Amino acid sequence: MIIRIRSPVGVWRVNDVTERTTVNELLLKISTEHSLNLTQAEINSVPLAVVEPSTGKPGRNLLDYGGLRATLGELGLQHGDLLFLQLSQDRLTVHEESQVAKKITADGRIEAQSFEDRSKKVGFRPGMMSLRSMKMQWTLNDFMELDSQFTYKIKRQEETICKGVTLDSSMCASFQAYLHQFAFQQARMGYLYGRFGDNGKVCVEACYEPPQEGSPEGFQLSEDDPLAAKVEELARLLNLQRVGWIFSHPPREDGFLFSNAEIITAAELQLEAANGIADTPFVTVKVTLDDEGNSSFDAFQVSKQCMEMVAEGAIKPHEDPGVCGIDDTFTAVVEAKDTKEVDNSFFLCTVPIERHDSQVLVSQFPVANREGVVQTNDDMRTQLQKAGTNGWTFVDMLGDFHLLLFLCNFLDISTDIPRICQSILDKSQPLDEGFKLIISSLAGMDGY
Repeated sequence: MIIRIRSPVGVWRVNDVTERTTVNELLLKISTEHSLNLTQAEINSVPLAVVEPSTGKPGRNLLDYGGLRATLGELGLQHGDLLFLQLSQDRLTVHEESQVAKKITADGRIEAQSFEDRSKKVGFRPGMMSLRSMKMQWTLNDFMELDSQFTYKIKRQEETICKGVTLDSSMCASFQAYLHQFAFQQARMGYLYGRFGDNGKVCVEACYEPPQEGSPEGFQLSEDDPLAAKVEELARLLNLQRVGWIFSHPPREDGFLFSNAEIITAAELQLEAANGIADTPFVTVKVTLDDEGNSSFDAFQVSKQCMEMVAEGAIKPHEDPGVCGIDDTFTAVVEAKDTKEVDNSFFLCTVPIERHDSQVLVSQFPVANREGVVQTNDDMRTQLQKAGTNGWTFVDMLGDFHLLLFLCNFLDISTDIPRICQSILDKSQPLDEGFKLIISSLAGMDGY
């Protein structure tokens, strides 16, 4: 099988490996083919910018999962999988025919030339070895087949995989109300949880906003999220899964829909949802202010070509946020012309968007991880005391994603929370009186 490696200087293909190949043998093969010192290298299963939902942390370092002796099969790797090689620049030196390339610095010192510098001169493409180093003899068909792997003819995707998304109204109201506190000058993101329909549509019931720092230019997720595992488990208990993500930004000039950072993030999340370059209804929702100062929700997907280019490392950030940069190793062709920057709009597909009122959950409890928000037992009491008004029951008021997440601090998510979620999902199954007493006591309520 073939394993692809995205390194700091390009994407490589490692051929002739099997499920029985060990991590040590994989590293040795990479080291031999590219003349690299990999003694302190890390190989991760997803980009460091992407977190694994089970841990909320960057993609796993394969060396931490079984060490050098673990086989690719044991690690669950399959043909065509992409791994991410983390390597310090001082180790990116190339040996051409057993000779270390040298360079003379501005102050007259002689140093080993970096792989990146050397490959620009003699490599088949920047970030790659010379043709001779890859293979002694090449036919024209060999050359054209290799070259085509690094050339993308940019085209718009006419149809989206997601045929429409419907958002819970109260969830949207909560998200936009928080953003209005900062006049939409603080970007923010959240993960959307709901269900994929058989008709290609997405129904969103809840939103979780991980720890982050926002600014007018964008958001930065925290490296660690202590609630990440509980969020995924709670979603599962409510028969929900991650179906998309939402982000906000300040008002922009007409035609500027996404920044290149947002394009790359959307592509990485679609890749994660699809487990590779495959069809997925996973949706991206963006929120901003329109010309009249009202909140505006719009939904999109990035094209499968964009997903492929991000997976291969062909797209990179650009100083102009309105375009995506093209890595030196790759070539993009737009309207029959080679280019090193592609307008972001080429990668976007519009998705129809609607609102609905959830029949399962409410969205009234203070949302975790928001600036200045501290969830308390008093907040729980305030919400649960609404039972008996407007037709709401105790279980109705308990059916709030963020209230349930708060309850996980006091009740066991493996034994208690599943029984509560069961009553929320199926109103014909009454909540045990014991749970009502415990929850009422936690909320400081005399009765229920």
